[in-house]
Amino acid sequence: MSAELNDAVAAAQAGDEDGFRFLYRSLQPGLLRYLTALVGADAEDVASETWLQISRDLPSFTGGEFRAWTVTIARNRAMDHLRRQRRRPSLPVPVQALSELASDADTAERAGETIGTEAALALIATLPPREAEAVLLRAVIGLDAETAGRVLGRRPGAVRTAAHRGLRRLAALMARYDLSQPPADPEGATPPRPRAGRRQAPHAEPADG
Repeated sequence: MSAELNDAVAAAQAGDEDGFRFLYRSLQPGLLRYLTALVGADAEDVASETWLQISRDLPSFTGGEFRAWTVTIARNRAMDHLRRQRRRPSLPVPVQALSELASDADTAERAGETIGTEAALALIATLPPREAEAVLLRAVIGLDAETAGRVLGRRPGAVRTAAHRGLRRLAALMARYDLSQPPADPEGATPPRPRAGRRQAPHAEPADG
C-alpha cells in the first residue's frame, strides 16, 4: 500500500472526512469496473453497499493491503447480490463500443491495455469466472498475484495462470468480431458478424458463488 493511501486510511480511521474522500476517489473507479464485470448494471448499487460497509468497518481495519480488504468486501457484496438475483451477470456488448476494440493483430498485452473500456469489461464478463476475476484483480484493481490469491482463496500461481489465460482469451474475443461491417440496426441492437470460420464466443459458466 502506498504511503499516501496508508496516510489516508489512518486519517479516515480517525474520522477525517478528507481522508475518507481520498480513499473513495482513489479506489472507486477500479471497484466499479470490477463490480460491473460481476453484476452488470447493478454495479453502482453494489458499490454503494460496499462503501457503506467499508465506512462501518474501517475502525476495525488493522493493516495490510487496504485495496485487498476493500475488494474482498466488494466481492462478498457482489456474491450476495448474485445469490439474491439467482443469475449470472450478463453485459450487453454495444456495437458502437466494439468498433473501438483492437484489431486481429493485437495480443494479450494489447487486451490488457484496453481493459478499462466499457466494451472490454463487457467481454470480460463472458470469460470463465475464475479467469475473469483474476484479470480484474490483477489488471483493473492492480493487486499482485499473492494478494489476489488471498482475496480469491487460491494459490498465487493459479491466479497468474488464470489471468494470463483470461487475457489471451480476451484478445481472441476482441479479434473474433468483424468490426469493418456497420451495424444493421442504427441503434446498434444487431451484433457484428463473427469472422468466417470462427464460432461465436460461448457464454460464461454459471457463478459458483
